[in-house]
Amino acid sequence: MTENGLRIIQSREVFSFSLDAVLLSKFASVPKRGRILDLCTGNGVIPFLLTTRTNAQIDGVEIQPRLAEMARRSNRLNGLEHQVNIMEGDLKEYVHTAGYGVYDAITVNPPYMQVTTGEQNENEHYAIARHEMLCTLEDVVEAAAKLVKSGGKVAMVHRPARLLDIVESMRRWKLEPKRLQFVHPRADGEANMVLIEAMRDGKPELRLLPPIIIYE
Repeated sequence: MTENGLRIIQSREVFSFSLDAVLLSKFASVPKRGRILDLCTGNGVIPFLLTTRTNAQIDGVEIQPRLAEMARRSNRLNGLEHQVNIMEGDLKEYVHTAGYGVYDAITVNPPYMQVTTGEQNENEHYAIARHEMLCTLEDVVEAAAKLVKSGGKVAMVHRPARLLDIVESMRRWKLEPKRLQFVHPRADGEANMVLIEAMRDGKPELRLLPPIIIYE
């Protein structure tokens, strides 16, 4: 159960949400009404947390069938079917179902590691969630850019080591970075997460927000 009283089904064998999802749900700019999309939704934790901040309709897309079913079960458990819709599907193809430029805001907590780097987890579910096996960073940014409205926001959490790749990819797809915030485990330690939000067709102007320190 979360601090908001939400009950979220998860399994250590398949997927457990972590702090990055919680931070992204608080960081993202979301409209009070309209349509929001969460890509790589996993067990749906970000859409569920966003319901505490907005009345907008929220869709979540997840490619792994078992995770998508866990998210749907949590959706029913919390009685949020009127606001949240969980779909099983490939984000690279989702635009053909949803249409171009239909969302006011998009959130995404994508796989962080390139397949050629890092030690892949033997558990297939975790490997897919953590490594770019079924989608790359470029795939994620391209999908978000096609699905969000002009002037809409795309918020992402990722690793600082990929920041330049993220910015380059976003600008290539006409997503202009607007807000950036680093997350540090401790005040004297390096950042281990970065939160970044871009605007579709926005003008260049980046705000660097105060860092988040997890353990003080």
